Amino acid sequence: MNIIRTQAVELSCIPAIAYKQKLAAGGAGLKLYRLDSDDTAVFTIDRRTGDAVPFGPHNKLKLFPEEALQEALELTKGLPYSARGKIEVKGFSTLPAEPEDVTEDLVDAIDMVDSEEYEAIVSRFSDEKGKLNYQLMNKDFMQFAAKSKVVSEMLGNRSAEEAILLFIIKSRATFLSGKKQSLEDSQVAALIETLDEMETRSAFKELKAWIRRQLAK
Repeated sequence: MNIIRTQAVELSCIPAIAYKQKLAAGGAGLKLYRLDSDDTAVFTIDRRTGDAVPFGPHNKLKLFPEEALQEALELTKGLPYSARGKIEVKGFSTLPAEPEDVTEDLVDAIDMVDSEEYEAIVSRFSDEKGKLNYQLMNKDFMQFAAKSKVVSEMLGNRSAEEAILLFIIKSRATFLSGKKQSLEDSQVAALIETLDEMETRSAFKELKAWIRRQLAK
């Protein structure tokens, strides 16, 4: 069974690895594994601040100092999700089960990780380290919006900012993936949420600011 998570990264300040994953209740979580024992720590990531909050009663936080937590957050920032297998640390038996709120399979939910649109965006805008380049992505989407007649009409009609954002992302994602049929609005919202989680910020912050500037003219 696969987990929707990033690749695992190795920490330098303690013998441990970490990855970011999707949570069944929504949002992102961070999991750290010690390499010199079978201890783990699980955190949820606050959507507003990007801070990691301890999750569950079994965390041995003394084994995972703040320095290690911050390094894990930085190393996983911008890494894309994909369906990956469980981590197995050599030398130890089966690791503790995932907490109930941590998903291992989101096939039945509105999840865009396996969608062609998500894969096209990650492929096009990832850097040499495999991290999503948010600046490049926003620049591309803003260039598309600036040339779109439909966007121009929506701005002229003072359409809602959210409606304009959804149209831009829906249209551009459809083009990048080479598909003819566009996503539903709920799927676009799920796509945006997934991209937000990868860097714990607004994935389209610059695009949103551009829309607001155009509406203010």
